[in-house]
Amino acid sequence: MSVCRAKDEGRIRLHRRFPSGYLSTPRDIAVYVPPGYDESTIRCPVLYLQDGQNLFDPATAFYGQDWRADITADELIRSGAIEPVILVGVYNTGVRRVSEYTPTRDPARRKGGKGDRYSQMLARELKPFIDSQYRTRKTGHAVGGSSLGGLVALEAALLYPRVFAAAAVLSPSVWWDRRSILEMVRNHKAAQRPRIWLDSGTQEGQTPAEVIADLRLLRDALLEKGWREGVTLHYLEAAGAGHNEQAWGARFGAVLEWLFPAG
Repeated sequence: MSVCRAKDEGRIRLHRRFPSGYLSTPRDIAVYVPPGYDESTIRCPVLYLQDGQNLFDPATAFYGQDWRADITADELIRSGAIEPVILVGVYNTGVRRVSEYTPTRDPARRKGGKGDRYSQMLARELKPFIDSQYRTRKTGHAVGGSSLGGLVALEAALLYPRVFAAAAVLSPSVWWDRRSILEMVRNHKAAQRPRIWLDSGTQEGQTPAEVIADLRLLRDALLEKGWREGVTLHYLEAAGAGHNEQAWGARFGAVLEWLFPAG
């Protein structure tokens, strides 16, 4: 059975070449608005997602497999499982993706470390732009991503907890630069703690056991800093899931239900 997608209904709006004073390369921004948005006056929370070309359209997605994020969001909103939410897909910039999505410069790879600038772009440039163009709420927004995108989503939430009240951290690349993200968590001093969804599949990469071991180190670092599992931290090891768009899309509904439950 064919499914009508938000793009076909004009509910995916593309803002091309969004510029930044913090980063050298402009990027496209795809914005999903919920069913009934144009016929209402509702104000919505916003989820800012990285690797935006992989979310809504197989034609732009990696290997032709998108998350089907619009379909999942539509189903959950229409069934009353979640509140209406705006999804902002921030396209990556190809060769600059690694540098922009990582918290430190890795000497071995001679790249990385612009995650703080990228987070500034999200919090200080993109969010005000989205607020000016769409009916957004004042609070309750979130940031998310997978793989390196999950890594920078966590960094953005840690750096700007007043902007991003929550983070969806799917299959984060904890391994980057000798697990430098662990030190960032341990050095976190802000009084605010964003709610964090943290997960990974049990069949990711060449050494899946190491992936899960790293994920547990990140979980433990968060717990040591005061996050509470089941309250401010949702932790999941997804049995049999790999490191790909299909796996992340399959978990996206549960992510939305945890971030934006109805009522």
